[in-house]
Amino acid sequence: MLEIFRNKSVASEIVKRIKDLNFPGKVRIMHVCGTHEQTIAKFGLRKLLPPNIKIICGPGCPVCCETAFEIDFAVQLAFMKNLIITSFGDMYRVPGSSLSLSDAKSRGGDVRVVYGINESVEIAKKNPGKEVVHIAIGFETTAPSTAIEILENQDLDNFSILCSHRLIPPAMESLLESGECKIDGFICPGHVSAIIGSKPYEPIARRFKRPCVITGFEPNDVLLAILMILKQLKEGESKVEIEYRRSVKPAGNTLALEKMYEVFEVCDKSWRGIGLIPNSGLRLRKKFEGFDAEKKFDVEITDVIDTKPGCKCGEIMKGLAEPKDCPHFRKSCTPDHPLGACIVSVEGPCNVAYRYGD
Repeated sequence: MLEIFRNKSVASEIVKRIKDLNFPGKVRIMHVCGTHEQTIAKFGLRKLLPPNIKIICGPGCPVCCETAFEIDFAVQLAFMKNLIITSFGDMYRVPGSSLSLSDAKSRGGDVRVVYGINESVEIAKKNPGKEVVHIAIGFETTAPSTAIEILENQDLDNFSILCSHRLIPPAMESLLESGECKIDGFICPGHVSAIIGSKPYEPIARRFKRPCVITGFEPNDVLLAILMILKQLKEGESKVEIEYRRSVKPAGNTLALEKMYEVFEVCDKSWRGIGLIPNSGLRLRKKFEGFDAEKKFDVEITDVIDTKPGCKCGEIMKGLAEPKDCPHFRKSCTPDHPLGACIVSVEGPCNVAYRYGD
């Protein structure tokens, strides 16, 4: 079944239909998913489109959105006696104000890479004499797994999280409200939408009159989403459509959402390079505050440097710049020696551009 989503003949037909629309004027379509950017770059989809159709990156990489404050907090914890920090691998080199988790480990901090929060829980169970703090990062995709581990291990008193979960629809609204970037439509993220469904995007389509299409991760998925958005624009419509019907239902994953909101509540959250976005984050409910590392440990963070001089990560995530516009890209900023956060994770736009070029 999936072969059709990489079939060249099908791709050619979709591109032909896009060109046959003969859409007048310039159109800027934003995606908010690092995996979509990988697909677009890897398969050269931008070069298949008419020159007036531009696909731009939004804040779709959770690692890129992690603030320097959160990294600085984790780094300080890593130097505490009898404390273990666990993190996903793509967080390992993200720069804080001065140090990354990798730097902390090289200087004696106990930092361990895990593939899931369940591994962190097991580390805590095997080390009852130590505190284990997991950096709980990700959008609505990973927040339910964090919630489930907390619900199932409420008696585990040496385990806590640094809660860095963020929500995508409020970030999309914030970009439109700012008016900084011209956005004519959104390619909505497939992974996030598998959890939240299509309904959270409806206020965006209704209030801002912007088409929203949820799509998958194969090249023809993305091309179809572009075609669907252009058709809406040409017909003067603004609604939410699901191209990725094989994985996304309008109501999303109701069980996952139930568990997520049993443990977390919505809060305002800062995004690196963007700033504070109302209602764009999650925090532990009062009942579960014992798992909140920020409340559990007395750490004072000062002199936070969120973005290094000249770094354009913030502009890139807001659709105002491309990686090639940054003076540090491929020079003083590489995946092995990152100056900014956008080049660290494989989902980061600068990392994708580094690997696949234009």
